[in-house]
Amino acid sequence: MGGIDLYINPLLQKDGSLLRAVNVERDNIGGWKRRPGYISYLGTANGSQVNSLWSWLRNDGTTNYVYRFSGGIVYSSLNGTGTWTITGNGTLTAGARVGHAIVDDVMIIGDGTAATRHSTDGTSFTNTTSAPLAALWDEFQGRVWAARGTATTGTATDLIYSTTGTASNWTSDSSSIRIPGPGRINSVFKAVDKIHATKEALNILRYDGDSLVDLATDMGPSSPYAIGEVEGYRIWPNRSLGFIGYGGGRPEIISNAINRQLFNDSGSAISGGNWGTMQGIVYKGNYFCTVGNTTDDLTGETVSNCIEKYGFSQNEWTNWSLAHTPTAFGTYLDTSGDIQLIWGNASGQCYQLAGTALSDAGSTIHSVIEGVLGFSQPEADKKFNRIWAFTSPGNEARLQVAIGDNFTREKKKWIDIGQGENGVAEVRFPEGSRGKLLFWRLADSSVASRWALNGLVVDYELYNR
Repeated sequence: MGGIDLYINPLLQKDGSLLRAVNVERDNIGGWKRRPGYISYLGTANGSQVNSLWSWLRNDGTTNYVYRFSGGIVYSSLNGTGTWTITGNGTLTAGARVGHAIVDDVMIIGDGTAATRHSTDGTSFTNTTSAPLAALWDEFQGRVWAARGTATTGTATDLIYSTTGTASNWTSDSSSIRIPGPGRINSVFKAVDKIHATKEALNILRYDGDSLVDLATDMGPSSPYAIGEVEGYRIWPNRSLGFIGYGGGRPEIISNAINRQLFNDSGSAISGGNWGTMQGIVYKGNYFCTVGNTTDDLTGETVSNCIEKYGFSQNEWTNWSLAHTPTAFGTYLDTSGDIQLIWGNASGQCYQLAGTALSDAGSTIHSVIEGVLGFSQPEADKKFNRIWAFTSPGNEARLQVAIGDNFTREKKKWIDIGQGENGVAEVRFPEGSRGKLLFWRLADSSVASRWALNGLVVDYELYNR
């Protein structure tokens, strides 16, 4: 079974492609299961929206600070377990987003308006008077690189770099390069051992330390907060073309399968204003990006608070819908050596994905997968005899099927297979069950257990009139 495919005509899809896949993930044997839930992470600090989340693993290999920026204040938590503590000289611009970079165990932060700061101890900051006011930062060739101004305002066109080997010295061996193209710089990131800067017109330029190359493309990121990386391969949203993958050569569109959720003529796709503020991150080989509410114009189904999830190794898309909409993503290395995914929301609470959690911090997880089977002959009439669904024992998911001759949004006559609590659900179709297509879906709103669907087996025969 594959991921969501809303690009190819449903009558021409490969058996196993999905029309809907909400709050699900791959099982370790290639089937599907409901995604894990999450738990509250630490407290709400000042109760203001979390605009930035990041972590800093110190050079000693054991000290790790997790940071949040909310209400204009930077808070830290030692090793991700201590309470949120206000950092010294950590007051910046309320409502802004903070960027950071780390060189030689020194971290520099800024929001493009308040004074740029750096820290050598992780708990307090010193004003970096020689550094530019910037919100976009990255490290390249032992230097910190920054674009002057905030990530959403200003006319910054220069990429400025620090003295080699330090984040706090921007005078003795510091300079800048001009980034041509319309508009300000709207993102700065490192990929394939080159520093990249993109402009508001979504053009991309890369610099290898000697020469600046214009990639002659408008496939750059719309949001600087949604650039993820998997093994040197970058993924980001582009307001004109969808989601883009970039491995150092030419950028490529990787989201055709969910294009109807991103753009459609019915006006139900992603709101245009969301493209510039999307939040994205990579966690354990999966890319997550917040897109808001979206309704594709094929199934007509709405995914609220949608997160587009791209599985890199499977090259497939699914949707997550979280009860608490992320306003900032982050990861950190816990004391057991495991990478943890965290995010903050508008009320100042942070959350952590937890494999053992059966709810979203107390809220029910509503999951569904749905597909259509034509058995490589969608034009042929078929007589359906029996169907078997192989699931995880003890689950409470509800399985249903419907027979039809064409793909429409009209209400289908669903046949209830029942719950998969015994591991195998078998149903004999009523006499005279004939049609060209078999629609199927599995839905669950339980907080008692996580379901898994390993596969379907259908007994049918071609029907000759």
